Amino acid sequence: MTTAEERALLRRAIALAGEAGERGDPPFGSLLAGPDGAVLAQERNTTRSDADITAHPELKLARWAARELDAVTAAGTTLYTSCEPCGMCAAVIRQAGLRRVVFALSGEQLAGIRAGSGRPPVPQVGPALFEEVRETVARYYPPYPR
Repeated sequence: MTTAEERALLRRAIALAGEAGERGDPPFGSLLAGPDGAVLAQERNTTRSDADITAHPELKLARWAARELDAVTAAGTTLYTSCEPCGMCAAVIRQAGLRRVVFALSGEQLAGIRAGSGRPPVPQVGPALFEEVRETVARYYPPYPR
């Protein structure tokens, strides 16, 4: 369950979502708070206005955190967002080392509100050629167990 302070931060994320919608972008907003609840950065969705399908506010904040915060500070942050992060954003949030995410609307709830994208799922095939790719990737992540 969320605290009163967390609900206030979620309401700010929802207000950012409203601002994005008013500007013609999809209505999603997020903010990143430190351990004390102070807002470190905030973003709105700008996928249409920036003509960038990756301009989700959660992704932009995770990238900001990875660039601007040291690992210890990032590990103390909480991302407050109007909607549960998509798979792309969740992966970047994890890579940035953020501590946790608090969201107002789940992905399932969003699917009930929003019509589908009209695009079919993209099939994925793999893994394949593991032995051929293992050495290339392993050189970056030593030590490599043989």
